[in-house]
Amino acid sequence: MVTAHGSLGPVGLTASAFSSLSLDPPLILVCVGKDGASHDPVVAADGFAVHLLSESQESLSNRFARAGEDKFSDIAWEAGPFGAPLLGGSLARLACKRENVFDGGDHSILVGRVIDAELSGGRPLLYWMGGYRGLAPSA
Repeated sequence: MVTAHGSLGPVGLTASAFSSLSLDPPLILVCVGKDGASHDPVVAADGFAVHLLSESQESLSNRFARAGEDKFSDIAWEAGPFGAPLLGGSLARLACKRENVFDGGDHSILVGRVIDAELSGGRPLLYWMGGYRGLAPSA
């Protein structure tokens, strides 16, 4: 999930494509659909946050995937670097400075330099082939 502070307040979306890009410097990329209402404010922001969701955050993922509602109502968050909303309960939160934006067809490829990272324990929320999936238990 990606959050940022736009000109009209906090914005966010559930991204289906996220990847590490470089270790030195620490860069990540996230693909943002151009047809979404959050596209313009997210890619225009000086910085943004990436939340790697835990398996208990499926409803949050669905909420930020939908259009047309106040995604931040009734959700506790704090402003991080660049004013990007930081939500609790995630496995990891990455605060990023926008490095570049590239055209990727119907998506923009947003590249961010990681300036702060917070990690916690738990199991990840996975989405694959049209549905949420779980990891197999460790052997």
